[in-house]
Amino acid sequence: MCKLILASSSPRRKELMGLIPVDFKIETKEVEESIDARLTPEENVKTLASKKAYAVAESFKEEWVLGCDTVVVHQNKILGKPKDASNAKEMLAALSGDKHEVYTGISLYHINKNIHIQCAVCSSVYMRNIEEAEMNWYIATGEPLDKAGAYGIQGYASNFIEKIEGDYFNIVGLPISTVYKILRSQGIINL
Repeated sequence: MCKLILASSSPRRKELMGLIPVDFKIETKEVEESIDARLTPEENVKTLASKKAYAVAESFKEEWVLGCDTVVVHQNKILGKPKDASNAKEMLAALSGDKHEVYTGISLYHINKNIHIQCAVCSSVYMRNIEEAEMNWYIATGEPLDKAGAYGIQGYASNFIEKIEGDYFNIVGLPISTVYKILRSQGIINL
């Protein structure tokens, strides 16, 4: 039996989980991923991560289930995944030459043990000014179309990043150190 279920289909999260010394498998359930304008970005990612984890945990009540959700926030506005190339360009233009935040919510459930742990991690990203030709090139790669905020820091968008403050892996979508500490605190990782 696996020690942990990752409630995420993200290839980036799967890859990052592989760096944590724990056996895991992936199971997902469809959940509505709507943003509640009344909540802070931190509350939104914690709520969405909990929804994802709980939806899977209901089917695996005797196992640990980890859910995550990541959003990009610019000037107090949450930027989701772009609807199309034009929307991606709008997002990139807004982020260009400015600072923004990336929040990842983490939720760990074990229903039979009546345990639910949740938290959020925030990192700041500073993008340099991006020229229109660079935006057009980047959008043509297809990379920004399935990413919150229309960019992936670990890919071609790395050309646009001046500096970060906080956990790099949080920006990719899984704050490894925080997840490791949570899993270790519950005895899921024993070294």
